[in-house]
Amino acid sequence: MKELVEIIAKSLVDSPDEVVVTEREENGSLYVDLSVAADDMGKVIGKQGRIAKAIRGVVKAAASKENKKVVVEIK
Repeated sequence: MKELVEIIAKSLVDSPDEVVVTEREENGSLYVDLSVAADDMGKVIGKQGRIAKAIRGVVKAAASKENKKVVVEIK
């Protein structure tokens, strides 16, 4: 999941070198933390959060094949 979020985020931002994705597992769920440069935050979130919702939807679809629960947090 980490690689998927990283590929999507790097294709959206102007500074792909500053994209950092980390994974952690808590209570049976996989948490994927995404952080980008401050200038690129709006590009990852999108108008009314549409891009963020799309990223979460793609990750959720990929996780359902593996029967996992994945939460994407943008920091």
